[in-house]
Amino acid sequence: MSDPETLVAEAPYGRVETVSPLVRRVLARNPSPFTYTGTGTYIVGTGTVAIIDPGPDDPEHISALLAAVAGEKVSHIVITHTHRDHSPAAPAVKAATGAIVVGCARLVLDDSGPRADAGFDRTYDPDVVLADGDSVSGPGWRLTALHTPGHTSNHLCFALSEERALFSGDHVMGWSTTVVSPPDGDMAAYMASLRLLLDRDDTVYYPTHGAPVTEPQRLVRGLITHRKQRENQILKSLVDGPKSVAAMVAGMYASVDPRLHPAAGLSVTAHLIDLAARGEVVADGEFWRKAA
Repeated sequence: MSDPETLVAEAPYGRVETVSPLVRRVLARNPSPFTYTGTGTYIVGTGTVAIIDPGPDDPEHISALLAAVAGEKVSHIVITHTHRDHSPAAPAVKAATGAIVVGCARLVLDDSGPRADAGFDRTYDPDVVLADGDSVSGPGWRLTALHTPGHTSNHLCFALSEERALFSGDHVMGWSTTVVSPPDGDMAAYMASLRLLLDRDDTVYYPTHGAPVTEPQRLVRGLITHRKQRENQILKSLVDGPKSVAAMVAGMYASVDPRLHPAAGLSVTAHLIDLAARGEVVADGEFWRKAA
């Protein structure tokens, strides 16, 4: 596997990649330990197109994106959720193209978390909020919203039925597990949203970060198993007495890049909140213990 610096050096910033007959991608130059090589903005359709997750408010990326759709009509700017690496370019793209902004509901919290994309976009102002099952369409394509809370409460995926594809946003990523960050991130909702995907017949996922997922059902089953394993690790770590989240992270994520430990702590906290709701653990100040 290539190291992160090599991946970034070889990333196709500013270029249009054709990933399927109906889908193109433009990669933003915002790599980080949390965004992988950057935000992948998708263009759906030909002639009349939709743009999914226009990305950060970065002039270089916006220019590349507008160049990619030159001569075409952009009818919709579609937003999966409102973290700052996904939606802030929407106003500039809207001004340049006349497209309407559609997708998730507006959500602003003061919890910015320890990661680059966990701050919420305060500029997000959708023209149309889409609920589960709502769709937008153009010649030869239709995008249908699938409400998948967990990473954020307003998170939507979008299904492209013509190709049995799902634009999975940050709900399922192509390179890493998803951070679930309380108070808005909810582990019980995230697990339910993963199980929802198992009932679908999608053949490929296009995540905002990472490569296309070509065995989506297998990956989702693996993500569910991984989360259950983390839950079991937490319970096992509390057998010999109460522990803080920091102590649990130090043991459970010893082999993980220390820069990711604060984000890992958020996911551990989300697991603990879920376990507490099910009566399996109890909070005691900054410590957690198994329920009696």
